[in-house]
Amino acid sequence: MRQVIAMHGWAGDSSVWMLWSRHFEQRGWRWLSGERGYGSRSAQIPAWMDGSTRRLVICHSLGFHLLPASVLSVATDLVLLGGFACFAPEGVQGRRQKTALKGMGQALGTDQETVMLRRFLDRAASPFPLSALPPNALLQGISETGRQRLRDDLNLLANLSALPAGCPDHASVLVLQGDLDQIVPAETQELLTRSLEDRLGRRPTVLLQAGCGHALLTADALQRVLAWLERP
Repeated sequence: MRQVIAMHGWAGDSSVWMLWSRHFEQRGWRWLSGERGYGSRSAQIPAWMDGSTRRLVICHSLGFHLLPASVLSVATDLVLLGGFACFAPEGVQGRRQKTALKGMGQALGTDQETVMLRRFLDRAASPFPLSALPPNALLQGISETGRQRLRDDLNLLANLSALPAGCPDHASVLVLQGDLDQIVPAETQELLTRSLEDRLGRRPTVLLQAGCGHALLTADALQRVLAWLERP
């Protein structure tokens, strides 16, 4: 049995995978989405089904660091969309990232909360309009539980220093990056590639999505992932 476990990123939810899950299920894959529970959806930690032999993990952005080691460690295939190992590396760029994350955290629970979230989502969607992404329920309001999870994960982002625990050392790995990403700069993208190469003992497959930013959830990105999975 072929199974997919997918995990969304910061300020997202499992609804972002609707298009992807439909296409994979049409091809005979079993699909299960993890859910962090920032909004109205209940948090859900996914697990592999008994009998799964090909185990594909697809992560967008922070989602790579939100899955448990028990899921990652036995994946046979790993797809990272706008992913990273360390989000705020040492140096000037990293200090800027940490300052921005601190400001985002301070905006949560204030009258600037929705403005901050919309600004982040606009940057994630760029160069496409925010309307090109699935509707984000957080713009309609956040529970205190969801707000705390957002804060916790901003802190996680600021302190990431390596690949997540359980990152497989035997899987086939695809890294898909947008050349216009306003969230994950090129330096951070390259650090992910080097970290994976050290882990795997070989360079992962790295594809650049031209004309695309951080929200690599488009139909074009989906087709590139399917083509990679179905390679000879």
